Order: sequence, then C-alpha cells, then structure tokens
Amino acid sequence: MLKRIASLVIKELLILVRDPKSRSLLIGPPILQLIIFTYAATLEVKNVSLAVLNNDLGVHSREIVRRLEGSPTFSRIHFVRSPEEMARYVDEQRALAAVSLASDFSRKVDAGIEAEMQVILDGRRSNAAQIVNGYITRLVIQYSRELAGEGKDADVIPAIEERNWFNENLLYVWFTVPSLVGVLSMVLALVVTALSVARERELGTFDQLLVSPLRPLEILAGKTLPAVIVGVVEGLLIWVVGVFALDIPFYGSFPLLCLTIVLFIFSIVGVGLFVSAIAKTQQQAILGAFVFLVPAVCLSGYASPVENMPGWLQTATWINPLKHALITLKGLFLKDMPFTDVWANTWPLLVIGIVSLLLSGWFFSRRLE
Repeated sequence: MLKRIASLVIKELLILVRDPKSRSLLIGPPILQLIIFTYAATLEVKNVSLAVLNNDLGVHSREIVRRLEGSPTFSRIHFVRSPEEMARYVDEQRALAAVSLASDFSRKVDAGIEAEMQVILDGRRSNAAQIVNGYITRLVIQYSRELAGEGKDADVIPAIEERNWFNENLLYVWFTVPSLVGVLSMVLALVVTALSVARERELGTFDQLLVSPLRPLEILAGKTLPAVIVGVVEGLLIWVVGVFALDIPFYGSFPLLCLTIVLFIFSIVGVGLFVSAIAKTQQQAILGAFVFLVPAVCLSGYASPVENMPGWLQTATWINPLKHALITLKGLFLKDMPFTDVWANTWPLLVIGIVSLLLSGWFFSRRLE
C-alpha cells in the first residue's frame, strides 16, 4: 500500500517539476506577490496631503502649522485662503484632511480659554482619515502639554506614556510578512490540490487511475501528500525571504513554525481535494478555489480585525483555517509564542483537515461509482 502511494506521490511531484509552467508557478509568482504585498498592500498612512487655513497668524497658530509641516506623516501642506478653497481640496481628493484655525486662536490660548481648531477629514477613506485625525490630535495635545508646563494653562493634561509591545515602531511590514506566509502558501496549496483530480479528468488519465491497483483512499492519499509537500516548502521559502531578505524578526521556535505550517497546509489540502472531487474541469476547480479563497482572506483578520465583525460572522471564522494560522504565525514571528499557545490555536486546523478530507473522500468515492 505504502509503495503504491509513494509511486503516485512521486508521479504528482514529477508532473509539477517537469512542466515548465507549473515549475514557474511554484517559485516566481509567490515571491513576486510577497514583494508586492509587503510594500504595496499596507494600511500605513504616509505622504498625506493636508490643506491648512490659518486665519490667525499668531504665535500659537504658527507653531501648530510648523509642527504639521515637520511631521513625517504630511508630505505636502497646501495653504489656502478661504473655506471654499479648503473644501475644494478635500472634495477633489487633493487633500485627505484640512485644518482651519480661527482668527482668535492665539489670543484665546494666551488667555487660557479653549481655542477653536477645526479638522475636516475625507470620510471616503475612513480608516486613513481616522489615523490622520489621531496624528493631528496627538500633535495638538503634545503642544498643550508644553504650554501647561510653561504655566499657560492650569489644567494640565495627564501624561500618557505609550509603548507598543512586539512591534515597538509599529512597522506594518512586520505584520504583513508573517501573514503572507499563511496567505500565499494557502493560495498555492489550494490551487495545486484543486487542479490535481480535475486535471486528470480533463487529460483522460483519470480512467487509468481507476483501472490501476490503487484503491480510492490510496489515490486520495497520493493526491494529498504532494500538495502538502509543495505547500510546506512554499511557506518555508516565504519565511526564508521574509527573515533573511526583508529583515523581519523571528523570535519563535522553528520546529513550532514547521508544525503550524504542516497542520495549516493539511487543512487547506482537505478543502482543495473537496473542490477537486466535485469539479469536472480545471476551470471549475479554479473557480471553486477562488470561491473559498476570497472569504477565507476576508474572515482571517488579515485585512480587518475579526473583533470588528458581527457576532455571527465571528463564529463563522472558527471554520476558517487561515484565521487560526495567522494568529500562530504572527505570535511565532513577533513574540516567541510557547507550545501551549501554539497548540491552542492550531488544533482546530487538525479538525478542519480531518473533516474536509473525510468529506472529499466521500465525494471522491461517490464519483468513482
């Protein structure tokens, strides 16, 4: 039995390695996607354009404007002369935010009266607008603290000391690359698995498997193991590029990383074989794979936090293998997650893999009848 399965595994791997198109698919696109996603798909807010309407021109308003100009967040400051011109900058998306300082801003600050400063944000980019508003608010609060220290205001704002654990400088690439280890290896393993049986049907070689000594479960195992091998190798390749080429820190255990990737790919291969078992053509297999991929990424916590989703949708994320894998991968990369925490987040992958393989085996057996 093992010899027959090994022969089928070798055959599947040789098909992938000897075919130039398949070989290029395994190496080139994932690395290219890693580079593109690392530097392009980022939620960091940088190089922001800001419109400023300063009706005061006093010492305090000029200091606020000077600090806005010196902030690395804002690359372009547009000084406008009227509220209408300021509105046009935001309306035409030439500025993400606009700041308006009242004509008596400095006088009220010197008198210890609450001064007015208006911030207008482009709500069409809600996430970026909230982040920019936080930058501006933090800048103004810092200036208020300095004035309080000089005795300008009796109501001293409590000092807040910020410290970011596991990613001290809030580098978004430190979040992106560990996530991409899971996302990109999932894409490749799912597509390879989904195409395996469908390709045999299209090429007419599936009938040869049926008349061979291989039993249905042996064929299923022979289709599973190559995809697991390819997915694990791909995940480790992305890890190598991320750690040694992109300088992403890795504080965790390498054996635990391998365990996580193996269990994750095992669960994904189960889904891929389920898609392959019900698909008659490679086109149907590709479409079936993407029907799973898009919701899996959306519900994984990669693009948006799971905690922001409705309660019923948060419950649905428990059957998403990518969600469990990303928690573990980011934990291993950035905070040396111990084995107990790794197992607590990876045992669902084992359950998902077993259930999906049993379902795909059942469909596979029915298609052979």
